[in-house]
Amino acid sequence: MLYLGCPMWANASWKQSLFSPSCKTADFLQQYSQVFNTVEGNTTFYADPKIEALQRWAAQTPADFRFVLKVPSRISHQANADAEAELKNWWQSLQPLHSRIGQVHLQLPATAGPEQLAWIAAMLDALVADVRCCVEVRHLAFFDKAEHEVALNRLLRDYGAERVVFDSRALFAVPASHPALLDAQRKKPRLPVHAICLTDAPVLRFIGCDDAAINRQHYQPWLAKIRQWLDEGKTPYYFFHTPDNASAPQLCRDFIADLGIAHPVLNPWPGEQNQADNHLQPELW
Repeated sequence: MLYLGCPMWANASWKQSLFSPSCKTADFLQQYSQVFNTVEGNTTFYADPKIEALQRWAAQTPADFRFVLKVPSRISHQANADAEAELKNWWQSLQPLHSRIGQVHLQLPATAGPEQLAWIAAMLDALVADVRCCVEVRHLAFFDKAEHEVALNRLLRDYGAERVVFDSRALFAVPASHPALLDAQRKKPRLPVHAICLTDAPVLRFIGCDDAAINRQHYQPWLAKIRQWLDEGKTPYYFFHTPDNASAPQLCRDFIADLGIAHPVLNPWPGEQNQADNHLQPELW
C-alpha cells in the first residue's frame, strides 16, 4: 500500500480542481481525504490543536486515512532537559486523533548533529511504544556515509524508527524566478539524497518546482524504488511539495500516473467533478 499526500490539506488555490468551488475552509480536509490517504501535519509544528479540532479531523477522514504529525518546534528545536516529558504530554493531548496517526515526525534543525544522538534516543523512548516514528535530520555529518551516518541509522533501526528521505533537487534545479520559488529555496535545505529504508514504512518528502518536466526528470529514479518497496510488501509514505503548493496535488497525480498503479488521485477530483456536472446541465432557454 502506498500513502500519498501533500504538505497540507487547506490551500484555497486548490478550489475548482481538488476542491469544489463552493467548498468551505472547514470542509477542505473532507474533500482532500477523498483523493489522498495521508497528509503532513505541519500545523502541529507551530501550535497545539484544540481538542475540538482533533475530533473534527478524525470525523472528517476515513478510517484508513493517516496523519503524519510533526513534533512541535518548541520540543524538536530546543532539546531541553524536560523535552521527553513534554513530548509524552503532547502525544497524550492528541488522543482524539490517535487512530488516524500513521507516524510522528521528529524534524531536527541543521544544528542538531551527532552529539544529539542520546537526545534523539530519549525522544524515541517517549513515543515508540505508542506510535511509529520517523526522524528527519539536516546536519551534514549524518550524510557522511561513514561513522556518524552509520550510528544514526543503527539507532533508528534499533528503535524501529524510519529516517525521512528529503529530496529537494528539483526545487534547486531552476532559477528563482518568482517570490514563492525564492522563498522556498531560501527555507528548504539542500541535502544529499540517500535512498534509505530502515523499516517497512519508508518516508520520502519530494520538494518539486512548478515545471512538470523538471519534476518528472528528478522523480524518475523514485519510480523504481517505490515499485521495489511495494513489491517487498512495504508501505511507503510519499509527500509532494511545490513552492507555494498550488501544484502539489497535480505533481502527486503525475507521479502516480508514471508509477502505473491505481490510486484515487487519478480519478476526477471534487472540483473537476463539479465542472463535469455543470457541463451536463441542460441549457435554459
